[in-house]
Amino acid sequence: MSIPTNLRAIVTATLFALLIATLSQTTRLQASDHSVESSPQTVIYTAREFITMDSNKPRAEAVAVRDGKFIAVGTKAEVGAVVGKDARLDKSLNDKVVMPGFVEQHVHPLLAALAMNMTIISIEDWDAIDDFSPAVRDEEGYRERLTAALDAHEDKGVPFITWGYHHYFHGDMSRAMLDKLAPDFPVFVWHRSQHEFYLNTAALTLTEIDEAFVVGLGSSAASMIDMDKGHFYEQGLIAILPKLFPYLASPEQFRRGLEFTESYYHQNGITLACEPGGFLSRQVQESVNAVYSDDATPFNHCFIGDGKSFYAIKPNDATSLLDETRKVETWGRGRTWYLPKQVKLFTDGAIYSQLMQMKDGYTDGHHGAWIIDPPAFGFMFQSYWDADYQIHVHNNGDAGLDVLLGELEKALARAPREDHRTVLVHFGFAQPEQVKRWIELGGIVSSNPYYVTALAGRYAKLGIGPERSANMVPNGEVLKHGGSLSFHSDMPMAPAKPMQLVWAAVNRFTAEGPVAGPQHRVPLHTALRAITIEAAYSIQMEERLGSIEVGKDANLTALMQSPYEVAPEELKDIRVWGTMLEGRLQPVGPAPRSVSSKESSTASNDANYEAIQNATIAQFTRLIFHGHGD
Repeated sequence: MSIPTNLRAIVTATLFALLIATLSQTTRLQASDHSVESSPQTVIYTAREFITMDSNKPRAEAVAVRDGKFIAVGTKAEVGAVVGKDARLDKSLNDKVVMPGFVEQHVHPLLAALAMNMTIISIEDWDAIDDFSPAVRDEEGYRERLTAALDAHEDKGVPFITWGYHHYFHGDMSRAMLDKLAPDFPVFVWHRSQHEFYLNTAALTLTEIDEAFVVGLGSSAASMIDMDKGHFYEQGLIAILPKLFPYLASPEQFRRGLEFTESYYHQNGITLACEPGGFLSRQVQESVNAVYSDDATPFNHCFIGDGKSFYAIKPNDATSLLDETRKVETWGRGRTWYLPKQVKLFTDGAIYSQLMQMKDGYTDGHHGAWIIDPPAFGFMFQSYWDADYQIHVHNNGDAGLDVLLGELEKALARAPREDHRTVLVHFGFAQPEQVKRWIELGGIVSSNPYYVTALAGRYAKLGIGPERSANMVPNGEVLKHGGSLSFHSDMPMAPAKPMQLVWAAVNRFTAEGPVAGPQHRVPLHTALRAITIEAAYSIQMEERLGSIEVGKDANLTALMQSPYEVAPEELKDIRVWGTMLEGRLQPVGPAPRSVSSKESSTASNDANYEAIQNATIAQFTRLIFHGHGD
């Protein structure tokens, strides 16, 4: 799918890069060589075991923390000798297995905030805001759940909105079906891919979407709208979002959704989250800052800009592209910031919609889509390359990967760069020779191993076929060629649960049960590195995060069991006790921050939420929904 031309009119502000202060990594202090001046602020923590992710010292008995940094790591005797007798001993972690703080390098908090506010009827379990929503993966079960939810919808003046429907699991969806189930109130059905909506007649009336309006959108958007079915997808959906958005969430629901994601990340051990290619509205950024930026937030959150939105402002103008990219460098504050000189681009469509570009097409004859047409993608890639940006590229299909490989090869031949770390993001399908070439060219991979769990079993029967589905997310090829491999959830494309990602990669169980592609299973230690040091490496933060080493931020995730002492199939069930963020111990609880701190930020930020709901609706919706593209 090409970039909609109407995006140019709505993109008014742009991306990137707050700065993180450069941290030099201090050489590890050994008891026999050095000592550190002790102070009342020095705290020694002991644990059942520290799994450090430092190859020089993979295990430790104790760590010492001062001023938010690790100042000693080793045996109890080593750490005690380094810090001296005045350090305070804290035994809070004594019965815990402690790892470096989990790094979740690809999430979409606002999309999650929207989805978690809705009635969820999805293909997997979700811990939603109001209640637990169990998975449903068959047509009959979905219809029963949807009917029950519609019957329970009491306020007919308020639209019923649900997220999670997937046509490959739940059968056909149509305006007529929804009219039969709910003839007297509006119904919005949001597809699991988040790239499609279905509306009943009452919803079309409420939103004032009719044939005349659709004709006025132009042929490209209108071609992706089926009024008879009430179906809107890709460019058709983007075109109607300003009409839908006022009904999707109130300012208070946004706040509630963001606060939910804050608690959710903490409960799953995340100490750094990152959103690549999200939204480009100052008001939207401030709404996130209002929840995530204060010091009480139990994690840090960084952002990476969306190159295609910058390009749309003035296509084929490299100066404009880079100028627009630099404009948002000061938009973060406190615990939120933009990563300097990093950008996200897109090749092909969403794997959940089967719109990735595949070399051999689809078994049912449908076609994939481009999010960015190859010529425009090439211009953006080469422009950012010449400006020395690290480029993260959403790509799901092997035909899409051919385009990406071609641009990387062209860039390296024209302007060689060392340590460029171009990131292949999502990694849905790739041929062995493509992965080999990618690693040889210096590329790295951030994969979503949950794709196998959610989709491989069903896609083996519909659209993809058994052989290609078994090779979905071919992590084994990355390891075979010595490549850097990290994991991400892309929440809400998967739950932001790092240990579930580890479980998915180690086992490759499908939701239907059988293992898909056992040759691509990842060894446990490699999988744990993929949510810690390799994830930090993928966003150029490995000098600060990802392992327990002297000089790094004192970020930890404390587990109730050792991943090395449970059966592989039990990895996702290991409970997180809590985290440490820059030396602050944070047990997991019902809420990650106090009520008073939440209330103190509410009044001062109401204007930001109201601005989202009113003046910036069109800008906000188009940028958020088009910007994630996953």
